[in-house]
Amino acid sequence: MWQPVFMISGYILGILGLIMLIPAGLDMSVTSADWSPFLSSAMVAVFFGFALFLSNYTKIERITLKQGYLITVVSWFLSCLFSAVPFWLYLDRESALDGLFEAVSGLTGTGASIMEDVESLPPAILLWRSLLNYIGGLGIVIFAVALLPFLGIGGMQIFQHENSDSNDKFMPKFSYIAKRIVFVYLLLFGVACCCMFLCGMSWFDAANHAMSAIGTGGFSSRNGSIGSFNSFPIELCTMIFMLAGALPMTFYILLWRRSEADKNHQVRSFLKIVLVAILCLSGYLYAKSEYSLFEALRYASFTAISVITTTGLTSCDYITWGAWIAAVILFLSLIGSCTGSTSGSIKILRWQVIHAFLRKYLLSAIEPNRVIPLKIGKVNMSEKVTMSVFVYVFSFLICLAVLVLAVSACGLDFKTAMAVVVSCIANVGVGSVEVIGPSGNFAFLPDTIKFILCFAMILGRLEVISVLVIFSKSFWRA
Repeated sequence: MWQPVFMISGYILGILGLIMLIPAGLDMSVTSADWSPFLSSAMVAVFFGFALFLSNYTKIERITLKQGYLITVVSWFLSCLFSAVPFWLYLDRESALDGLFEAVSGLTGTGASIMEDVESLPPAILLWRSLLNYIGGLGIVIFAVALLPFLGIGGMQIFQHENSDSNDKFMPKFSYIAKRIVFVYLLLFGVACCCMFLCGMSWFDAANHAMSAIGTGGFSSRNGSIGSFNSFPIELCTMIFMLAGALPMTFYILLWRRSEADKNHQVRSFLKIVLVAILCLSGYLYAKSEYSLFEALRYASFTAISVITTTGLTSCDYITWGAWIAAVILFLSLIGSCTGSTSGSIKILRWQVIHAFLRKYLLSAIEPNRVIPLKIGKVNMSEKVTMSVFVYVFSFLICLAVLVLAVSACGLDFKTAMAVVVSCIANVGVGSVEVIGPSGNFAFLPDTIKFILCFAMILGRLEVISVLVIFSKSFWRA
């Protein structure tokens, strides 16, 4: 059972080590040194990764459900651990957990940081943080397309139309889709990087923010995030590409093939919610503050898009807007974007299933003899899919409550505990309270809470169930 798990995990770890050579090259070119801590980190990751791969090499004909869960969890935990090595070698921090927290935050696309002065960091570290956002974003899309439909997590079966059953054709189909997803992902990064450069960023800042926006990760090379540039064209460009990263990667493949992409009910619903959120926030700002109508639309649009896409980049300090805005930020954090995108949180598709079920239940209460199908757009929902969605959302909320209680027990007040846990389990990165808002960070938290939040970030990124099932007794008895 474990041989394919270690083999695939080792392969992923080896690739991660090779990617470390990119910031290593930047580091040596900037410092004119003959060696870089990133080279040491790369050697460690490549050695352990390919040793694990070669020692467990086997021909994989079929991956069982149990192996699918183990591959997912083991590979993500190992990747987070080895991604922290450059932070440990570079940063003079009192706690080793700080480096792990930054690595987990980057790879899960959360964007929560313990760095108090980002602009003082070496360019190689800034690039590595952004690369982690980018790698993690692609990783979660591949995870969603490859495994979630077969693991039955939260109704992902209705997302994966082409691979709706686990038959022998799965691997060829997945290989076909994965290549196109990687191409789309690289193309989006290239276009975003060029657009941000043309809007006024340096190439370095453009590359970093393009990776954060497309990967909906949120790490920035500036202390004030996007707000440091004080440029509407840059903000508009970033908003467009945050939205691009929040749409299913397969949506672009359908567009390219001129298929029925325009009939994607999930995408339409997501864009409608974004528009409503922008109108509500901007209307409130215009009515209650000194912002002009343009400024209200500008700042409200960026904030709403950044939070609902779980990116976490900021253009202003929205905490100063009042308690109602903080509540809206918390609400948007729990909605999320589209399934099959790089974003985190619960996601629109699951809320659509819940809404459709509620509508069916209310109609049945009025007309008990009427046969009412449960549909999302033109897709009929099976009882199994509906049940998986409810199980997922219930598990997500239960984990959220337990983690809030655990963080509160470590000394945080309830409001702050709720904000930090939602920020991490929903992979948003910025929170609804001042200490972890646009002008704050997570450095003030004790190690115990940072460890809990590391687990929360991975838990949220891996769709909760795929982690929880590992801890069940029945999983190991089967």
